[in-house]
Amino acid sequence: MRIRIVDAFTARPFAGNPAGVLLLDAFPSDGWLQDVAREVNHAETAFAHPLPPGGDADWALRWFTPATEVDMCGHATLATAHVLRSTGALTTTVRFTARCGILTATAADDGAITLDFPTSPLAEEPVPDGLAEALGAAVVSVHDTSPDIGDLVVELPDEGAVRALAPDPRALGRHSARGIIATAAAEDPAAGYDFVSRCFFPNVGIDEDPVTGSAHTALAPFWSARLGRTSLTGLQASPRSGLVRTEVRGPRTLLTGHAVTVLDGELLTAP
Repeated sequence: MRIRIVDAFTARPFAGNPAGVLLLDAFPSDGWLQDVAREVNHAETAFAHPLPPGGDADWALRWFTPATEVDMCGHATLATAHVLRSTGALTTTVRFTARCGILTATAADDGAITLDFPTSPLAEEPVPDGLAEALGAAVVSVHDTSPDIGDLVVELPDEGAVRALAPDPRALGRHSARGIIATAAAEDPAAGYDFVSRCFFPNVGIDEDPVTGSAHTALAPFWSARLGRTSLTGLQASPRSGLVRTEVRGPRTLLTGHAVTVLDGELLTAP
């Protein structure tokens, strides 16, 4: 059984966010899927299988961290679309059915892939007690994305504060269902990005995610409202780093990035 490791939201190997991708004939047991994700040991492993023609979607798609199945994952969806493109199964647009609904991926001639995801809601709330201490940084504002992705978008004073974060993951886990998205405006608008972020998801077994597509379904409307533009570019300033181009279209948000396959091998243990 063929398995690939794809770096997503980057055009070069060993950057962006790595994801395992397995194309299957059907989904086997949840236990086997979780075992494979644990073995791959990246933030997410994507499993997909083709669907009969004529329906609302072309492929069924699921995502697992090493610890659990998740409802939405942008970078592993981008990685899956990249693999489908490399096999010839994606020429223009492919439709996935997943726990969060119907998602589409559209390939461009330059190799970029655009994902069409639901826009996450944002509800401002008071800064929770202990959050600034868990992050180790002053907090400007907090917005909840529940029930969609279950994260807190936490605005920090500046880009330097985001880059310098060294939070306590266990303490952060007490403040949201899934994780914390720390963000600030870019210090230099000429740097090629409009805002920065870092994402911490200890509740699903990921202390820090390198580049998080799903987080940008909340970051895009958050910063579009502040900067007055619907099209922006976000830099996720993790050690691996990656760029996500975003465009808010009301209830949908487009996420665009590149991907590169770094490993292509054989999984020897079948379901």
